Amino acid sequence: MAKDLEGKVFLVTGATEGIGKAAARDFAQRGATLVLVGRSREKSERVVQELKEASGNEKIELLLGDLSKIADTRAVAEGFRAKYDRLDVLVNNAGAVFTDYKLSDDGIEMTFALNHMAYFVLTTSLLDLIKKTPKARVVSTSSDAHKVSKMDLATVAKRKGKAGFGAYGDSKLANILFTRELARRLVGSSATANCMHPGYVRTGFALNTGPIAAIFVKAAAALFARTPEKGAETIIWLATSDEAASYSGEYFFDRALTRTTSLARNDAVAKGLWELSEKLST
Repeated sequence: MAKDLEGKVFLVTGATEGIGKAAARDFAQRGATLVLVGRSREKSERVVQELKEASGNEKIELLLGDLSKIADTRAVAEGFRAKYDRLDVLVNNAGAVFTDYKLSDDGIEMTFALNHMAYFVLTTSLLDLIKKTPKARVVSTSSDAHKVSKMDLATVAKRKGKAGFGAYGDSKLANILFTRELARRLVGSSATANCMHPGYVRTGFALNTGPIAAIFVKAAAALFARTPEKGAETIIWLATSDEAASYSGEYFFDRALTRTTSLARNDAVAKGLWELSEKLST
């Protein structure tokens, strides 16, 4: 494989399994300097070593942090900027669905905290590096689950005791709105921001929803799901291809522009979500 990413610095969250790991493997094989974010030291160090052996690339390292916590997310950003003065590609990919209602350490519903606030805090904490790095890209994993969302900015961060797929849909809509507003704020720089739907992928995703639900998830995945490598193709394309460099603020599936809901295209809601996220993170 060509070492066409030599000299470029990639920061990838959610890279210890699934589509994040598949994308990280591709970046490593192509020579990128790769920084992974993980929560479990043991698991994350094992993945780093596995990627080094698979790619022959020793420029892979780890930052530890629980991205459901704003303080940890900021610490990850500070750990990154302590060593690097550029960020060519940020891949926001960490996420989960929680069936049981739970608040994060910051008092935010856990799905929203991990799936949206982590993207927002990490990206904004590194925004100066992104803007000054020539042709930098921010790629965020969203989902067609955003189509179920009727997001109310007044309640989305707490959800009044409700979690599950509704909360997940809200968080995935938030990823699209965040991307849209981020792209607007990147105008004037050479940086871009886009998001994507990976499809139904055979990963460890949603296996934290309880033993009975996990049985159905595994059975459905065995029958219908695509591989992590297939799910990662659009992340890789958005992060590295010349063709994708001409887009910003868009939503993709299988490397093609894909229509979202009218709510996902609402610039006033995107701006309101950004302002809410700023308040939640202070």
